[in-house]
Amino acid sequence: MSLLPRISFRQLLIVAFLGVAALLAAASLNGLITIERLLSRSREGADRAIAATAAVQRLSERSIAMERAARQYLVLDDPSLRDAFGQATRDGAAALDELERNGLPPDRVQAWQDAAGRVAHQLDMPRNVARQATRALGDAFRELAAINAQVAEQVQTAARARNETLRRDLEDGRLALARQVLGAIGIALLMALVFSVWLSRPLRRVVLAIDGLGANRLDQPIDIAGPADVRQLGRSLDDLRTRLAKLDSDKARFLRHVSHELKTPLAALREGVSLLEDGVAGELNTNQREVARILRQNTQLLQSQIQDLLDFNAAVFEAQNLARKRVELRALLQRVVDDQRLQVQARQLDVHVGGGPAWTEADPDKLATAIGNLLSNAIRFSPVGGTIKCSVLEHGREHWIEIADSGPGVADADRNRVFEPFYRGERQPKNAARGSGIGLSIVHEYIAAHGGRISLLADGPGATFRIELPHSDAH
Repeated sequence: MSLLPRISFRQLLIVAFLGVAALLAAASLNGLITIERLLSRSREGADRAIAATAAVQRLSERSIAMERAARQYLVLDDPSLRDAFGQATRDGAAALDELERNGLPPDRVQAWQDAAGRVAHQLDMPRNVARQATRALGDAFRELAAINAQVAEQVQTAARARNETLRRDLEDGRLALARQVLGAIGIALLMALVFSVWLSRPLRRVVLAIDGLGANRLDQPIDIAGPADVRQLGRSLDDLRTRLAKLDSDKARFLRHVSHELKTPLAALREGVSLLEDGVAGELNTNQREVARILRQNTQLLQSQIQDLLDFNAAVFEAQNLARKRVELRALLQRVVDDQRLQVQARQLDVHVGGGPAWTEADPDKLATAIGNLLSNAIRFSPVGGTIKCSVLEHGREHWIEIADSGPGVADADRNRVFEPFYRGERQPKNAARGSGIGLSIVHEYIAAHGGRISLLADGPGATFRIELPHSDAH
């Protein structure tokens, strides 16, 4: 069994944040380790360079002290000067040992020791012979000085080589660290994207389910996969859908029952009023005839309202049962206009139909009814000789059907209520029968059942209604 259904949305969110944080923390820690390693090597190289420089300086100083002590010894024949020469030689050898540990080639060390040994040999010869070997002693010290210069140069060369190696390592470390940081950021962004898509998908299903409930699509079961709490929310929404469907069914049954029960006494009432007006029960005077006329008008109005209620209830029920198939909207719009050609000609209206072919999945009869109601509404409110514009537009993943008339438009106070059942706006056409107020409500029910939207645009001067339907990729 998958672990996901047992984990809550909050736990998944925490896991996502911890995963991204751990990745960035690992990259940061690795960067710190790299920087510390390079700094340690830099400090070590600097310490070695300082130690080597100091050793070269000591070697040079000891060589000068050796030469001074040797020459004074030859002149003064003082044993302490010979001891000073020996001590300076040992100090120089110690400096060489330190340089050798720092990378000085052994042959340079041996050459210095050989030169120092030749000087010591000259000093240890008999006094008369040693004093006569002053030139050989000078040659030995010049050789020692040359060796010191070579040692200093080699030390500098080794320092430069270490610095160059360290510089390359620093550059390589910088590039590696940059790659690691960029890689960590890229992986973190990818993880964030994956988690956001993964976590937002159940939420989108919840939103679609709620939209379906709002659009009264109560025949579609709600089953939302995802974390435990989201699945529980899906089950709660499905329970709500079931209760709403039952309430909707009870409401429809109640309306049918009440309407049926009212129609029988209402028919009897109309028949009685008709008999009174015909004088079956005796001739009526003027006042009585006026009362009978008022009764007849109100019974007709009541019967019309009951029929409207039944029609709206039937439309709501039919909206839940769509027979979808591929529909070409431009041709459907033209057919609806042709069906109402007589009403258009009676009011001398100019109807323009525009737009190109557009396909979608829809119930053609119910969609034609919705478009027909909008067109009928536009014909009713347009002045004689006016213009009605009908068009099919493609907008992203949707198709738009717009119907615009040249009438007085919708009052601001009515804009938010035009799709309510049995609501009639304040701007009604003159010398026209008052509408039932269910035409736009039926349009709203049919379009919502198709997963679309119907809206009243703010463009003037007339009223412009827009139907938005999902796009179909099938051709």
